[in-house]
Amino acid sequence: MLKAGIVGLPNVGKSTLFNAVTRTRNAEAANYPFCTIDPNIGVVTVPDERLEVLAKISNTQKIIPAAIEFVDIAGLVEGASEGAGLGNKFLANIREVDAIVQVVRCFDNDDIIHELGSVDPIRDIEIINSELILADIAALEKRKVSRAKKAKSGDKESKKEIELIEKLLPHLDAGKPALTLDLTQDERITLRDFFLLSSKRTIFACNVDEDELANAQKNPDDHAMVAKVRAYAAEANDAEAIVISAHIEEELVELDPEEATEFLSDMGITDSGVSTLIRAVYHLLGLRTYITSGEKETRAWTIHHGDKAPAAAGVIHGDFERGFIAAEVVAYDDLVAAGSKSAARDVGKLRIEGKDYEVKDGDVVEFRFNV
Repeated sequence: MLKAGIVGLPNVGKSTLFNAVTRTRNAEAANYPFCTIDPNIGVVTVPDERLEVLAKISNTQKIIPAAIEFVDIAGLVEGASEGAGLGNKFLANIREVDAIVQVVRCFDNDDIIHELGSVDPIRDIEIINSELILADIAALEKRKVSRAKKAKSGDKESKKEIELIEKLLPHLDAGKPALTLDLTQDERITLRDFFLLSSKRTIFACNVDEDELANAQKNPDDHAMVAKVRAYAAEANDAEAIVISAHIEEELVELDPEEATEFLSDMGITDSGVSTLIRAVYHLLGLRTYITSGEKETRAWTIHHGDKAPAAAGVIHGDFERGFIAAEVVAYDDLVAAGSKSAARDVGKLRIEGKDYEVKDGDVVEFRFNV
């Protein structure tokens, strides 16, 4: 299962957000630095309203959503790349995740200590980005030395790695993450073997005060701190910024779904910031969902963007991929509009696809196979 790591400076709301995302209190949340030392891990279901709709059409009560893993990682301080604070542990934990959720404090509150004594979200982001980049530079320089001897002896792979390192280092030295460097497809494949921290896709979670949530979600550019983060994220990291209130999300954990909906409605919002964040992270990881729905269950299956039908079938069982014959496919919107699979077939919306079909997010699929 792919993992998203929740990172940020100490006391920006990481552990509180983790508790909200995972609907637990596994992560201690307190008003002092390094509250989290060992990473907390939780499996999170991906909110998907389509499943309930299809369950009604198929007349089934069992719904199984998609899931991803979130990791709450210790807070970082300036100098982490040189071992300051819990730096080495922090960086090692980030290296193990597939994407990053960087929590950024976007509210003033004298009762909650900020590690640096003031609230400045761009400064906070740049500290974390700089530490990731510095750690990457050190790793690349070490790798370059280790590959030099092989490259001189004519080893093609080592030469290719050194060429890429020499392309990466000036980019990183300029303070730019590896993710934003323009690379060929072949170079990107090589880059994966470097496991660079700054090559991981990132989403910024703007943690706002509970009184500011409704307006900040509806009009993010009217909230000064959120607007700065959105602009910075887009320009420097080619990333998205999501507005959340960790404090409100933590309160929602205590409520049942109906009470939570009413609570949010009273605040003038229709969706939890955490729900939006989970869906965004799911897509950031390159994951997509196709659905099977019948009398037994309605279930979301996780695939990677671009997966062909046989690979998608293999997610259910290896025999489905090995013995793949065809996929019976109808788009979610078409199935709902028709009201049933048989009705969708009658109007020509249900089709038979072969092994070269790229499964789309929201496809409702039934596989034909023979082993």
